[in-house]
Amino acid sequence: MQPNISRPRCGWAQTHPLHAEYHDAEWGVPQHEDRMLFEMLNLEGAQAGLSWLTVLKKRQSYREAFDNFEAAKIVRYDQRKVAELLANEGIIRNRLKVNAVIANAHAYLEVVEQHKSFDAYLWQFTGGEPLVNQWKSMADVPAKTALSDTMSKTLAKRGFKFVGSTICYAFMQAVGMVDDHTADCWRRTKA
Repeated sequence: MQPNISRPRCGWAQTHPLHAEYHDAEWGVPQHEDRMLFEMLNLEGAQAGLSWLTVLKKRQSYREAFDNFEAAKIVRYDQRKVAELLANEGIIRNRLKVNAVIANAHAYLEVVEQHKSFDAYLWQFTGGEPLVNQWKSMADVPAKTALSDTMSKTLAKRGFKFVGSTICYAFMQAVGMVDDHTADCWRRTKA
């Protein structure tokens, strides 16, 4: 199923209507709301080894299954809740990924306690401003960078799971810390 291409988009966003909708409304838009940042970090981790389209199709089910990514609720999950999640066909039923969301909730709450917000903590990696790249095509866009390597190592030391460098770079793109819209894309930030 092809989206109605009324404007030029990054190549990946032209493959499915959900991609186009996500691209146009969210991808690369600076996000500063703590709960949404936490959600996106976990969804990017859930994508590991899969396609983003798989995650997009399950996004609402994830919100329902994980209490709208309210970390204070998630840290109270017990083994019965984990078993319930692993039986939920609306999410990716991978024990490591389910347990990662719980571990991430613990790490998230510690970060918020120390830094007053997840937003302030994460955006320090880019100096508080989006990094705007000027790629000609998606082939030019890296899968990871030295900055995503640093973020990955830092988050892992704090106890976050499924935060490898490639996942961190995809997260940075998703929440607008990095603007990787290509030269032909209508969403591209002009330099």
